[in-house]
Amino acid sequence: MDKKAIGKRIKKLRTAKDWTQNRLATESGVAPSYIPALENGLKCPTVETLDNICFALGITLADFFNEKREETLIDRVSSLTEKQKQLLNDFLNSL
Repeated sequence: MDKKAIGKRIKKLRTAKDWTQNRLATESGVAPSYIPALENGLKCPTVETLDNICFALGITLADFFNEKREETLIDRVSSLTEKQKQLLNDFLNSL
């Protein structure tokens, strides 16, 4: 994955949480100017920094690089009926 792809992935995950760039910077412990540079593919994070960003976003590094797994899960949930979605939601809330 090149730095442009890493930046796009960070932006996708950040916007999915409805976070601003400043919030992600604060939560991950990086300078506020660093997140836009990452998302625009101008900088490439160290493994440690990317791990901090992932931790802030509530995912692992493995999850970060395994976007297909995430899309497959979303596709599966999207294909459920409303009743199945409610049952899944009830089950998850019981954990």
